[in-house]
Amino acid sequence: MQGVRRKIVYVGFFELFAIAISTAGLAYFSDSSVGRASVAAVVSSAIAVVWNLMYNTVFERWEARQIVRGRSWKRRVAHAAGFEAGLILTLVPFFAWWLDISLWQAFVLDLGLIVFFLVYTFAFSWVFDRLFGLPASAR
Repeated sequence: MQGVRRKIVYVGFFELFAIAISTAGLAYFSDSSVGRASVAAVVSSAIAVVWNLMYNTVFERWEARQIVRGRSWKRRVAHAAGFEAGLILTLVPFFAWWLDISLWQAFVLDLGLIVFFLVYTFAFSWVFDRLFGLPASAR
């Protein structure tokens, strides 16, 4: 599976699992209701989907120009870290506002999500590539 179809399937499954897990975590760690936490999870998911499409497009263009092919663990770690760093800029202020917590609390909450999503992104991408094969840019 390649191209836009691959990206849509990847993002769809990634976000479906992410919404379920992050709703529970946001509710628990922010003392918010599951309803408020689920809205926060869905909105953050929408932000992440747009960022994911933009980030992966740029990453794959860069990757296609590399001499070394494949996706080593170092390349996967760099990919996951870059993706998560981009989300900090939008999610911390949003969480503070929507969950009615301080920016510091939102930042700490986001740090917890970052740690979770770094591991989740790495593992999900590895499993996805094992199930569907590497994209053309990594071959």
